[in-house]
Amino acid sequence: MEVATKLVLIFVFAFAAIIPLLEADTGYYNDEVWQKRKEEAKKNMMESYIPDPLLVAEELDAQVNQDDGKNGTVVDSDDDDMEDNNENEGFVDTATNSTADNHIDMGTENNNSSRRNLRQGKTLYKGPCHTTNPIDRCWRCRPNWDTRRKRLARCALGFGRRTTGGKAGEIYVVTDCTDDNVLEPKVGTLRHAVIQKEPLWIIFANDMNIKLSKELLVNNNKTIDGRGANVHIAYGAGITIQFVSNVIIHGLHIHHICAADGGMIRDSPDHFGIRTPSDGDGISIFGSTNIWIDHVSMSRCQDGLIDAIQGSTAITISNSHFTHHNDVILLGASDSFSGDQFMQVTVAFNHFGQGLVQRMPRCRWGFFHVVNNDYTHWQLYAIGGSMHPTIISQGNRFIAPDNLYLKEVTKRDYATEAEWRNWIWRSEGDLFMNGAYFVQSGQPNLKTRPNDEYMIHAMPGARATKMTRYAGALDCFPGQKC
Repeated sequence: MEVATKLVLIFVFAFAAIIPLLEADTGYYNDEVWQKRKEEAKKNMMESYIPDPLLVAEELDAQVNQDDGKNGTVVDSDDDDMEDNNENEGFVDTATNSTADNHIDMGTENNNSSRRNLRQGKTLYKGPCHTTNPIDRCWRCRPNWDTRRKRLARCALGFGRRTTGGKAGEIYVVTDCTDDNVLEPKVGTLRHAVIQKEPLWIIFANDMNIKLSKELLVNNNKTIDGRGANVHIAYGAGITIQFVSNVIIHGLHIHHICAADGGMIRDSPDHFGIRTPSDGDGISIFGSTNIWIDHVSMSRCQDGLIDAIQGSTAITISNSHFTHHNDVILLGASDSFSGDQFMQVTVAFNHFGQGLVQRMPRCRWGFFHVVNNDYTHWQLYAIGGSMHPTIISQGNRFIAPDNLYLKEVTKRDYATEAEWRNWIWRSEGDLFMNGAYFVQSGQPNLKTRPNDEYMIHAMPGARATKMTRYAGALDCFPGQKC
């Protein structure tokens, strides 16, 4: 009888322990505000979906080739800035609350000398400003970038090309690096800025190390712009972009992100709700559209560096530097969620560097254009997937590890060879070094362009190192070319 009583007590205490988790899930799914956002996100997904994605891939190819032959230095033009003359009107200073099949194989020799041994804190380049890819050419070598910040909103390419972030709103200056109150965030904190309903272009008053106490829930139409300050999101929770649209994240260092407790978290000025624990992703994109991540430096997060799942689409990840991590980029989290068939992502001009293991990216269901990236390190594989994703790899450089069993760039999961042989995985103009190789599949004579008008390739893989030279968060100073 005593044993039975103890068992009953154990059951009661165990059930009591899981009730908050059950309530958290139930509360979330029964939350009318989140349900409305979910339905709006579905609508945005279908509106953003491109029925013939190869057209978008070609648009980026055309921009890259237009950039070829330029000397890399931009001369400012007053005409270019005419439409931006009023972009900084309505400036909000939170400190004062005032308004103011062409593979290129370089052999199997040891190419360690060819690897880019970039440190996490890269050596500061002191020469003249050079732009090496079309996104950077759009804005970087302009000394007035700090007074014309919103010009950046014109510069996205690929599937996230329609992303404008907070261009239509005021500039919000983050002056406080604390994150002490997730229910009533203080004015001047990053959390207070990102939950606002109106469009905002968020910048930082000075260098900051921000330790998020819980996941940072970003609202629609926001730009988080770290240029001009050394901003680290580190040693706390990560950034969550859930059921929203039109978000730019630029110029941040994101590292050492940890799983964090759930609980009551405010997600807009007039709503808060209970959240389950966050996983420890650096940036989590969930059911969201028109997202552009550019010039971020990311490493050492507890889960993934970037996850995009649950019907997210119209995404560009560009000019970023990834190091020291296992699961780098996950695009589609479930073989059973067919909604990710609408996922379309561009991965361009990034450097996948030291200490990386796998998932650069790992894809499911959708269409993925991987173009002019530099892969200098992996420990298992570089590009992988399951559930018949379409992957077009163009003009990347792949340097294999010295391990003879890890030379393959690609990895298919949960499918027999008879199945994955029908998946469209194409390599065009990639550069393979130290024995790297890409296993193609799908129709052998497939044209990845709809017609001769678009027969322009991305730059060859031999150019990938140059095109990603300035990947990661930049050292930008007001009044100087970035």
